[in-house]
Amino acid sequence: MIDDRKILQGDCLEVLPTLPDGIADCCITSPPYYGLRDYGTGKWIGGDPNCPHRRLNKFSDRCTTGHAQDELKGNVGDAIYKTVCPICGAIREDKQIGLEETPEEYIEKLVNVFREVRRVLKDDGTLWVNIGDSYNGSGRGRDKNGEVHFSALSGKQATNKGSIDGLITKKVIDTCKPKDLIGIPWMLAFALREDGWYLRQDIIWHKPNPMPESVRDRCVKAHEYIFLLSKQRQYYFDYEAIQEDAICKDDRRNGQGRLEYDGKRANGTDQHAQVSFVSVADKRNKRDVWTVTPKAVHDAHFATYPEELIEPCILAGSRPGG
Repeated sequence: MIDDRKILQGDCLEVLPTLPDGIADCCITSPPYYGLRDYGTGKWIGGDPNCPHRRLNKFSDRCTTGHAQDELKGNVGDAIYKTVCPICGAIREDKQIGLEETPEEYIEKLVNVFREVRRVLKDDGTLWVNIGDSYNGSGRGRDKNGEVHFSALSGKQATNKGSIDGLITKKVIDTCKPKDLIGIPWMLAFALREDGWYLRQDIIWHKPNPMPESVRDRCVKAHEYIFLLSKQRQYYFDYEAIQEDAICKDDRRNGQGRLEYDGKRANGTDQHAQVSFVSVADKRNKRDVWTVTPKAVHDAHFATYPEELIEPCILAGSRPGG
């Protein structure tokens, strides 16, 4: 019933524990990606209130003046301090996910979140996690100074708020070499499996119009992962609800020859040949590469889901009325 539906807004680690055990058919989510955006939720305690709490750029020699703050505005890059400002001693308090000091800390926080999700899911429930990767020292779609790259302003996703707005943070970690692909999606997948989840599938979200990247030493990234996980070995999955049109349904051989193989060999001298058969059907099981175009959403959340990406997760993962 529509009256039973609720929107619960708040910190997931605070709201999830208030929910009963085993009430949800499935969870479909995409946590903030590691080190790619600061949503501006942090607060600085103590220190100099005029300090920008960022590393100085080449045009500044002091950080405690309003002039320096103006120069540093928008120059996020890897300049934002995450915990303690070494210039003025202020302490940063921030609960947002994605700005942890290390990938391991980020993964640990997500494991804690999804541990609560597992408790809230029904025994035959499923979890669908969309997660993207990060490069060490990368500020995707931004120049070295943290500003939006011109290609992002002229590209197909220029009207997407998440592509051109928000503060982009360049992560620099010691456990990876500069320019290394960190491997965040698989770090998360393996950590969740270790924590008790069944890792059932990696689905590729192929983006026909990916974010432009001004790179000349690798290909432009045009995919993200969606991991399908379950609480138990057996779980609810309505494969028929997401079947695709078969490419051979109009095959000219339809109605000719054998339609089933049954493991039989051909008659004749070549006993290694198989009996001729044709498999013809109107539908086929959905493949694990989903081509879905990100769409422009004006004045929306930084990272909005295309409805076409979520629909198969809902259809396969939840019963009608669930």
